[in-house]
Amino acid sequence: MGAMRDLLSMMGLVLAGLAIYRFFPRIQAALQRFDERNIARRRQEALDRKDRLAHYKHTLMLAEEQVEDVSEFPATDERTGERVRRYLFEGESFVTREEAEEARKDAVLSKAREFYVELPVALAERRKEKLN
Repeated sequence: MGAMRDLLSMMGLVLAGLAIYRFFPRIQAALQRFDERNIARRRQEALDRKDRLAHYKHTLMLAEEQVEDVSEFPATDERTGERVRRYLFEGESFVTREEAEEARKDAVLSKAREFYVELPVALAERRKEKLN
């Protein structure tokens, strides 16, 4: 019974080695991308320490992630009946991408402002928790 277990263990080890060998380029590429993102993040953190406006930039980036993108869809022009492209943002249809992107920009800025309106309350709550 011990010999069979050893044989199965060795077979499992060989199969694992073959799988690693087979997928090594993919694994290495994934690790390389992870490492590059980590290096870029650290470089950005070092730059942010010197930038007085970094907090606002990060807030805008987070707000932008929370707002949906503008999507494009085919439609029929109401006046001419021709096929045209329309742009959709938060359920509202826009004639040009510029109008839709402007509405999206306003939504991002509004969300960022909400954060700063709520910030004093959140900081006060945090202080209360630390005191208790």
